[in-house]
Amino acid sequence: MHSAVHQTIATVWRIESARIVAAVARRVRDLGLAEELAQDALVAALEHWPKDGVPNNPGAWLMTTAKNRALDALRHRQMADARHEDIARDLEALGALTVPDFVDALDAARQDDIGDDLLRLIFTACHPVLSTDARVALTLKLLGGLSTHEIARAFLVPEATIAQRIVRAKRTLADASVPFEVPRGGQLAERLGSVLEVVYLVFNEGYTATSGSDWMRPELCNEALRLGRMLAELAPDQAEVHGLVALMEIQASRTAARTDAQGDPVLLNQQNRARWDRLLVRRGLAALARAEALGQAAGPYQLQGAIAACHARAAHAADTDWARISALYGELARVAPSPVVELNRAVAVCMSEGPAAGLAIVETLMQDKAMQRYHWLYAVRGDLLERLGRGEEARAAFGQAAAQAGNQREKALLQQRAASV
Repeated sequence: MHSAVHQTIATVWRIESARIVAAVARRVRDLGLAEELAQDALVAALEHWPKDGVPNNPGAWLMTTAKNRALDALRHRQMADARHEDIARDLEALGALTVPDFVDALDAARQDDIGDDLLRLIFTACHPVLSTDARVALTLKLLGGLSTHEIARAFLVPEATIAQRIVRAKRTLADASVPFEVPRGGQLAERLGSVLEVVYLVFNEGYTATSGSDWMRPELCNEALRLGRMLAELAPDQAEVHGLVALMEIQASRTAARTDAQGDPVLLNQQNRARWDRLLVRRGLAALARAEALGQAAGPYQLQGAIAACHARAAHAADTDWARISALYGELARVAPSPVVELNRAVAVCMSEGPAAGLAIVETLMQDKAMQRYHWLYAVRGDLLERLGRGEEARAAFGQAAAQAGNQREKALLQQRAASV
């Protein structure tokens, strides 16, 4: 019984933790403290729910408990500096210690026109006082509730490196007294790029989970989509925002077709395209049109959105315009070069020019030490070798890919590929 309750707690926490941390951070103005208080609420759930049962609204229970912990912390914390004194005066003036609902209502009224704690959380974690790597790692940790292991896999770096980045980032934000707010004007443009990167990494973690038994975590995709749409309202004159929204909408449209009845992965070229969500496709194509209408130089998200659109416009896999996709990946490699972009370009080149041309790109990537930890490099290599009739080498490549896959569904898929060569 307890194991089922603990599983429920873990699931609820994964979905709700970002909102809870964000709501508490708005009150205490300290991300590190907010995360600690949210964790206190999680511990309380682990203590009470196995005995008392799971509440009817578990997310609200965690939120209320975390807010109460925040009020307790503000009551008893030494008001040593002006920032803390301001918070204390706010709480006393609003009668927060006895009428918390009134505080919540007044807080909501005082928020700006964005009015979203999660958006505040992203922009605070993406403050320029932090390095880009630290901004992304911290926001993934706070927004998506991802473990340091999962973030490390997303970055293709050791787990200890990510852990150090997160600890240093929270300390830096606290030392700099960074405000918990959505920036305006020039500051908004300055911090928008890293915010887009974070949102897309969160989407990717939901789209193809790095670990666990489920291939997808739809709640993360939905959260990233929601934030992307809000960013498009916040910065309507930024083509890259609309490009990112287009990319996520079109990729999310494939969700129902990406797994079979057993929950096993179905790759793009084998998907039943009739199961793609046409509303999301239309939304994605409309967002891409908005990006293109702004007439700005295409950035990485707009280019990836255009690649996704090529797939979305093809009624069948055989209709895909691979020459166009290959050209777009070439432009993407020029604008935002990375080994993962090159790997995707290798697939497009294979489809447009033949497997030998694609394999030549992959063999170059095999020398990249970071990519040697990326299981899809070996999976793509295995596919290209199989197409070239080099069965034994293909089987070994698929086996290597399966050995390095962290997600159990992907591991099983790659093992099947190795066995079927």
